[in-house]
Amino acid sequence: MIKKSLPNIFTLLNLALGIIAVILVFNDKPVFGAIMIIIAMLMDGLDGRVARALNVQSEFGKELDSLSDVISFGVAPAFVMYVMAFQGEASVNVALSWIVTVIFPICGALRLARFNVAPDDTPGYFIGMPIPMAGGALAMIAIFHERITEYTHVYVLMVLTVLLAYLMVSKHKYPSFKKAGIPKSLTWVLIGLLVLTLVVIIWFPQQLAELILVPFLVYTIYGFVKKKELQ
Repeated sequence: MIKKSLPNIFTLLNLALGIIAVILVFNDKPVFGAIMIIIAMLMDGLDGRVARALNVQSEFGKELDSLSDVISFGVAPAFVMYVMAFQGEASVNVALSWIVTVIFPICGALRLARFNVAPDDTPGYFIGMPIPMAGGALAMIAIFHERITEYTHVYVLMVLTVLLAYLMVSKHKYPSFKKAGIPKSLTWVLIGLLVLTLVVIIWFPQQLAELILVPFLVYTIYGFVKKKELQ
């Protein structure tokens, strides 16, 4: 029973962390809210791999994963960005900030729906930026919003938000790491390493953000560099 439920437990932890991210923003701790989104990404990356390692994949798990992703990587990062960068800015049009905030989770939901009914058939690639990567990138950008707007304008953040939303529903190809499975014998070792990683994340959130921002940006840009798209 535990074996069959383990992947879904990771998925539910993903969902819980997305909700906690929103709660933290409400409690004036948006940086930690953004970090919760990154931890949710770790959970999201584990559920499928653990399911394949234990050979307990199911349609129920697939649907649960998509529903969780909409919250954790669609709604939560959009809300983090809105509260940290858009809300209260005198130079920002309120209606426009609402529209930009809403566009992101909508595109994320469209990305997931498209994947569920027509799985990406290009070996080794996703068609459109996966919502966990887009949500993680948006959360990291939100953490550094002050540094970005110091030399530009808050509308640049809006453009970046819409750009990430577009990439999710686009036909740009992004690398898939699904084939990088884990041996069954190492499943519990990986879970132990995950716990250790979470401790580091909680104790050093700002350093973590600086460390992983570059990989997010590299992955985001990859879709533009990879010029060949599906027709």
